[in-house]
Amino acid sequence: MQGSDVFAQTWTAEILKTAPLIAPARQFVYPRQIAGEEDALARGASQLMVRPANGGAFLATCALGFTDSTMPTGVFACPNPREMCALAGGYAYLVDTTQPEYCTHIEMKPVVEARPLVAQGLLLFVGFHSMIAWGASGQAWETARLSWEGVRITGIEGNTLHGMGWNLLTDREVAFEVDLLTGHHQGGGFAQPPQRQKS
Repeated sequence: MQGSDVFAQTWTAEILKTAPLIAPARQFVYPRQIAGEEDALARGASQLMVRPANGGAFLATCALGFTDSTMPTGVFACPNPREMCALAGGYAYLVDTTQPEYCTHIEMKPVVEARPLVAQGLLLFVGFHSMIAWGASGQAWETARLSWEGVRITGIEGNTLHGMGWNLLTDREVAFEVDLLTGHHQGGGFAQPPQRQKS
């Protein structure tokens, strides 16, 4: 990646292949106890050793959303340099590395792609039906539904994202455009069929 393609960050993180021999004093498990996610850790987890600029290292255990190997797992810098985005099996966790007890679990399940849009100051999360943009102060916007199943980005020009969304009724991909400043879109595969006029 070019330097201009990533956000500045005040932390480093290492994805661990095995549990650390000597665990740090500070350890955090995501998601926090929330209804419906009681068994999330049973699916497995991604473990990260995170070293913020200040405050000492901590171990982050991020439950996998899905065990499917095609679901993304990785670590991304965010528009806010203190924040870290951990993707674990399609679940996205946004952690304030200076206060790791604060974590936002993105509602989109699964996130199939995370893409930094440095020029717009956004980290873009792509799902099967829509997109969510995360800015320096939190969620910036979420698109309406773009597709029955599957969203594909084909390019970005200025503040316009071009993509394709699948239409169930025609079994074809339909082009759409998203305004990266507002999240509003035109086109896409989720258009409802026109209602026939009754004669």
